[in-house]
Amino acid sequence: MKYICFLLLLSIISCGQQNKTDTSKSKENKSKTIPAAQPVVNTLPNDPMFVDSKDTISMYGPYSITRNMLQDRNGLYWFATWQGIIRYDGISFTNMTLKEGLGHFHVFSILEDRSGNLWFGTIGGGLYRYNPLALLSNATKPFTYFTMADGLASNTIMNMLEDNSGNIWFGTDRGVSCYNGNTFTNFTKKEGLTHDTVYAIVQDNTGILWFGTQGATCCYYPTPSLNTAVKFTKIESHFGNIRAMIKDKTGNLWFGSTSGGLSRYDGKSFAYFTEKDGLTNNYIGCISEDKAGNIWMGGNVMCYNGKSFTPFEVTEGQNSNTIFCIYEDANRNMWFCGINGVYRYDRQSNNTLNPVMAKKRNL
Repeated sequence: MKYICFLLLLSIISCGQQNKTDTSKSKENKSKTIPAAQPVVNTLPNDPMFVDSKDTISMYGPYSITRNMLQDRNGLYWFATWQGIIRYDGISFTNMTLKEGLGHFHVFSILEDRSGNLWFGTIGGGLYRYNPLALLSNATKPFTYFTMADGLASNTIMNMLEDNSGNIWFGTDRGVSCYNGNTFTNFTKKEGLTHDTVYAIVQDNTGILWFGTQGATCCYYPTPSLNTAVKFTKIESHFGNIRAMIKDKTGNLWFGSTSGGLSRYDGKSFAYFTEKDGLTNNYIGCISEDKAGNIWMGGNVMCYNGKSFTPFEVTEGQNSNTIFCIYEDANRNMWFCGINGVYRYDRQSNNTLNPVMAKKRNL
């Protein structure tokens, strides 16, 4: 087994179960107009799983569960953590939840849309949209807040995707919501979803949307009007409880499930990979592709080069089966988000993977 020593930003976390949101009165297939810019007013009770931070600005990264991350078009890093939204500028970490007075909810998902807005989905606390241009004007708050009262299917947002038409889709525990910039349209099992818990969304090269749910995988071809009479199509040949999906640079779709391993769809048929093919575990909680075309996956960290699987083990106190997100930044550094925070290691010029050691907790 190949060992890589990741840079641990901060360790020690107490993990808990996610709470279900309240059963508020969001009606399926109904749209509601959203004001252009509403103030951030949090009326929901604080999340009991939120991890209070001592410092708003710190040299140290998140030490709680970190579910997702991205590097925006300006080079800033954003982390979805149990401490809220954390931004890293290469020098210091800013807890935006504390700085902006946002509700104390743990954050699960992140998306940057084509306009440069950032979206943050929480567990039980709804959705935030961040407009970085608002910082240039004192007239507009940078964060806008959306909940079920505004038309969302649920206040638990587990994943997000912007489709080819600019609509943003939100996978929740009560179906999927589509936002066209003004209104939300919600879809549930009533419209053909195989399960109302939607963990992953991807759009293929033909424009078809694929939804990975706690049930089987299903497909939907969006129309400009989002006609709710159009039903979802169940993929009979595919397993359920999909936790991760991506489209690679060649157009193949990759699916990771909780017990069925990894699968790849080339537009015609599925190929399946399990422990007998080299996986160390049939649980695949996240998938990503690096710029060289390698497919990375976790919980247990593995890399697939198109021929074989190479397992990696974290040696800095992180359980190897609790990696939730793997991300390659603009400099080709690899980042790993897990139960104890975030790890990073850099690539040398010869494209080999070598650990970068630095002072613990400090990038």
